[in-house]
Amino acid sequence: MIRLLVTLLVLISLAAVAVAGVSDWAMTWFASEGPLKEEKVVVIARGSNVDRIAETLQTEGVIDNANFFKIAVRIKQVGGKLKAGEFLFPANVSAEGAIEILSKGKAVSRKVTIPEGRTSWEVVEILNATPGLTGEIEVLPPEGSLLAETYHFQLNATRQSIIDRMTKDLASTVDGLWDKRSKDLPFKTKEEALILASIVEKETGVGSERDVVASVYTNRLRIGMRLQADPTVIYGITGGQGPLGRKLYTKDLKKPNPYNSYMNTGLPPGPIANSGVKAIEAVLNPAETEFIFFVANGTGGHTFTKTLKEHNRAVKKWRAFKKSQKTN
Repeated sequence: MIRLLVTLLVLISLAAVAVAGVSDWAMTWFASEGPLKEEKVVVIARGSNVDRIAETLQTEGVIDNANFFKIAVRIKQVGGKLKAGEFLFPANVSAEGAIEILSKGKAVSRKVTIPEGRTSWEVVEILNATPGLTGEIEVLPPEGSLLAETYHFQLNATRQSIIDRMTKDLASTVDGLWDKRSKDLPFKTKEEALILASIVEKETGVGSERDVVASVYTNRLRIGMRLQADPTVIYGITGGQGPLGRKLYTKDLKKPNPYNSYMNTGLPPGPIANSGVKAIEAVLNPAETEFIFFVANGTGGHTFTKTLKEHNRAVKKWRAFKKSQKTN
């Protein structure tokens, strides 16, 4: 009986030593350089347990032994801290480093850029074509209700969540700028400011011109002159669903439409696109000028003038430039 008891104690001791040896081996492996040859982005699926995470890391080449990884996680008692998401692992990251990334690191941030002057329909098209986003946008956002900007997101964020952020950011941007506006503006509401900002966005892609273009339109509003903005006519034809695909004809300018600023005085009934911060700033604090005309100058910008006579000369130069381009 005593001999059996001694034998049992010996076996238990050997088992304990073996377990300790395996644990020591696992912990040495845990801190050693991993097999990953170059940095790699790995997706840890939502709802993954420790076993699945270990298998994913081994399959992706981040670690070479899923079992050791699971032992190390349990010894460190960090199983509940490992996160799902899209993570960047550096070359030769150790299992210890991988756990650090999954428990404390930030998931990879993706981004989508919404250029200034895009319509809501075009914004939805951009989001629908953006990899990494999920879900559908069931209701087209109101025109002009979104802030054109770059938005960061994590894998599997919903498209609607980006729309919600754009809407919230626009509201907070306008609220923040409204009290800093010039006091003699020819419009009274934030909504009217966004209408004019959308026109400015469509009229120029040159950042330094925004406040000057804004001054032209505020000057016209002050004297009761029609805005005569081609982009408003185009919006009235397309409804914001993509480009016109052709040049504007004289008959377009004479066709009755709420957005036809050649026929109607004042601002159109709503924005014709979504604006960025700079255009909103420009219409709330336009340059102080006497300009009421502008025309393209062939360099991407515009020539601004005070009188119709000066404007007609600028138009003549612009037409001559276009003709020279066709013959070259």
